[in-house]
Amino acid sequence: MLKLLLYLGFDPAKHQVKTELLAGLTTFLTMSYILAVNPIILSDAGMDKGAVFSATVIAAVVATLTMAFYAKMPFALASGMGLNAFFAYTLVISMGYTWQQALAAVLLEGVVFIVLTIFKVRQAIVDSIPLDLRYSISVGIGLFVAFIGLKNGGVIIASDATLTELSPWTPTSLVAMGGIIMGTVLLALKVRGALFYTILLMTIVGIPLGVTVMPDDFTLVSLPSSIEPVALQVDFSQFLTLDFDYIIVVLTLLFMDLFDTLGTLMGASIGAGMVDKDGNVPNLNKALMADAIGTAVGALCGTSTVTTYVESTTGIAEGGRTGLTSLTVAMLFFVALFFSPVFLMIPSAATTSALFLVGVMMMRPVLHIDFIHFRTGMPCLVTMIMMPFTSSISEGIVLGMLCYIIVKVCTGEGKKLSPVMYILGALFVLKYVASMV
Repeated sequence: MLKLLLYLGFDPAKHQVKTELLAGLTTFLTMSYILAVNPIILSDAGMDKGAVFSATVIAAVVATLTMAFYAKMPFALASGMGLNAFFAYTLVISMGYTWQQALAAVLLEGVVFIVLTIFKVRQAIVDSIPLDLRYSISVGIGLFVAFIGLKNGGVIIASDATLTELSPWTPTSLVAMGGIIMGTVLLALKVRGALFYTILLMTIVGIPLGVTVMPDDFTLVSLPSSIEPVALQVDFSQFLTLDFDYIIVVLTLLFMDLFDTLGTLMGASIGAGMVDKDGNVPNLNKALMADAIGTAVGALCGTSTVTTYVESTTGIAEGGRTGLTSLTVAMLFFVALFFSPVFLMIPSAATTSALFLVGVMMMRPVLHIDFIHFRTGMPCLVTMIMMPFTSSISEGIVLGMLCYIIVKVCTGEGKKLSPVMYILGALFVLKYVASMV
């Protein structure tokens, strides 16, 4: 047993098995919604819902196990939200590609990522990001996660006049706010497992209120569906004909996944103090490889781009620091193949507290950001606010870095920027120009 723990980066002098297991359970509970949402979204693209469910689980298990044993970090991976919507509604429904061609684009993106990771190009990108911007990424993700929690819990809703507004009080929003208050109290009292206990209790409280719905045909165990209808269904015809629009699609997926993953890994690690004295994340390149492998395997299994989940921050907040946390998540995903009705019963309102309170924790690095000088303060603010405003971690990073480059050049400090920053800036500009053509 000890030998296995050592393979996961577990140090008995620093870590506790109970803490790591609880952290993994918390992460799984906060991200298990993907098991319900991903099949629904991809089925809109014409894919078999049951097969996609199984493919989603298999891809998550493979990618998260790679994270556990290879990177030895407490992050979980699964088909990414936003990326799956881009797959179904943009590539297939709007642009007219078949879902087989869309899967081929995901596979190509994954292969390119593996190559970039092997040659440490992704690591070079991370190293080029100034420390102030790294801190702002953590804060921005915190704002984004809190926003997601409030939206999922029905506390804030869309508004024609002001874009968002406070929702009228409903059983759903009351459960969500009750969870935030309970979680805050438990965290303030330093109760281990505070976020998990809050999710569990709010799920139970939601039953008499009608928030937690138990289906009439509820069964404890169900056999998994075959992935045969979607597995290995990749069509490279558009790529082989050098379709320019298709190549742009692959590059767009590349950018979205790259900066979503980098943002999550850097932001969560900085927020949890899992960095060295220079602000660098240990084993980052190995974590990026786990993400790349997950994307390639996911495409072959029949699901959209796999990415590192920002919900991993909930487990890290519970004390998860090693691969044992991610191993726990992977095992729970596997169990979900057979107990999906149980896991899918947890309502979004019950996980609002975990997301919101993790957002609070991730705000701490704001103390280290230099807001005195506009040349750093403005790009950092852009990075932070554009994540929740655009519902995209990658857009926040891209816009923040572009602002940083432009301001530095215009104030005569362009020589302080690394060549990698200039290369990235040029690619970012091309990205937006391509989207306007």
